[in-house]
Amino acid sequence: MRPHPYDVVGFSVPASGIVLEEGRGSLPFHLIHGESLVAAAAWAAGEAGIDLLDQTLGWDDVAERGGALVLHDPLCPMTPPDFLARCAERAEAADEVVVGVRPVTDTVKVASDAGGAAEGGDAAEGGAVLGETVDREGLVSVCSPVVLPSSVVTDLLADGGRLPSLDFVELTAALRERYGADRVALVEAPPQARRVASEEDLAVLAALTDPR
Repeated sequence: MRPHPYDVVGFSVPASGIVLEEGRGSLPFHLIHGESLVAAAAWAAGEAGIDLLDQTLGWDDVAERGGALVLHDPLCPMTPPDFLARCAERAEAADEVVVGVRPVTDTVKVASDAGGAAEGGDAAEGGAVLGETVDREGLVSVCSPVVLPSSVVTDLLADGGRLPSLDFVELTAALRERYGADRVALVEAPPQARRVASEEDLAVLAALTDPR
């Protein structure tokens, strides 16, 4: 039986990477375990054997380098190096985009405008009405990384191209629309890879990954 590329042991591919700070406010420069989130994310990428590129490098130059491109979000600073490496390997071996995701654990409800809501809904902030709870099975939260195989890097970035978005949720949606859902693999990331959006989230992640 042929092994899935994600499970190949000892397989490695050349990969470049960028830690994307743009559009994320000041949070990437807050500290976790004494290091900024940007520094922690960059360290993990380096440990994974990813050749980090300067964000000032033009996209044409990135495309010319060849190999997979690992886009890493500093708001997922504790993503383990081995997970980053396996995602890069899978992307190039299977010629598919690989996106790290986490299962949704929070309660999710349908929201609608107060004027058109059915009776019995709970009022929410902003005049919306909360309706039924959505089944969380199958729902995921995009975290990090997003890895583009070399063929996608060339298609997207060569000849003056650029990424459709630097926001990973928007980027994933755009890649699924362009290449089809079957060519965008959503791979469950470990708990340490969770995304932070606030100081409270950061405190939870710090506790989860405390090495002591």
